[in-house]
Amino acid sequence: MSWKLVAHAPKPVVQRALAAHEALDEWPPDIVLTGAELAEDRPDDWSFEAYFPRRPGKADRAAVAALFERPAPKLTVEQLPETDWVAESQQRVPPIRAGRFHVHTPDYPVDATPGIIDFTIPAAQAFGTGQHATTAGCLAMLDGMKRRGTVVRSAADIGTGTGLLAFATRALWPAARVLASDVDPVCEGVVMENARLNAVPLGLGREAGQRAVAVAMVTAPGTDHKLIQRSAPYDLIIANILAGPLIALAGDLAAIAAPRANLLLAGLLATQEPAVRAAYRTAGFRLAARLHKGDWSILWLRARII
Repeated sequence: MSWKLVAHAPKPVVQRALAAHEALDEWPPDIVLTGAELAEDRPDDWSFEAYFPRRPGKADRAAVAALFERPAPKLTVEQLPETDWVAESQQRVPPIRAGRFHVHTPDYPVDATPGIIDFTIPAAQAFGTGQHATTAGCLAMLDGMKRRGTVVRSAADIGTGTGLLAFATRALWPAARVLASDVDPVCEGVVMENARLNAVPLGLGREAGQRAVAVAMVTAPGTDHKLIQRSAPYDLIIANILAGPLIALAGDLAAIAAPRANLLLAGLLATQEPAVRAAYRTAGFRLAARLHKGDWSILWLRARII
């Protein structure tokens, strides 16, 4: 028997709770979180749902409530009928379209339209399914970079989550070396499974006799890994995390950036954009473009040519 905790709140409140969850170093893997609008004609009214394979206890309720800013919305408990509770959560996640990308869970069919890049990403996993505004915004910005003639020979996706942005980078620049990393060791298995689902080769370089360059995956805090350092400098660095870690990593990302590098930063609220941009201006980057998705900012920065 499975259960869920449900809260109703404005869209920004639910989005910030989901972002707070992604910022945690540890979270029980059997508790799956989702957020969605209640109805198409009420886009600012959202529901937040936490799925459990058991009846949630006092500690479970406290952990979920702690994701919200105070005062937390009321949480109600509901018992679900006998079903696959992971699949149940995934069915609430419709496909998204961002630029030339179509991202969907396994419950939805592949979009084989010419020119569309299709990815299958199960929803009940790490951060980065494409549903969150920051991930969708990064996909759209990557597509915009490609259309504007950006050349990428080497890329790093710091805080990769599901691996989606690393896969998208490889799809747009198939000859580039792409390195994905995340502080959460759970993500390594998630990325491996998603790579299998999407026929993305994983490894440290070119496969013998093949043109495709594999995506490499490591577990590391920030840029603190010998493979990240050894593979630098990078033409493109992606960091879809949160404002605080982005500010703290400004110097570290600058240290692994190529002279004309492009940075794609996300996970920051629009209100946090000035502080993030100030940190990266000090580190030697200037704004190339920005995209606002709801309350969130997605920033394309370029290294200043000295």
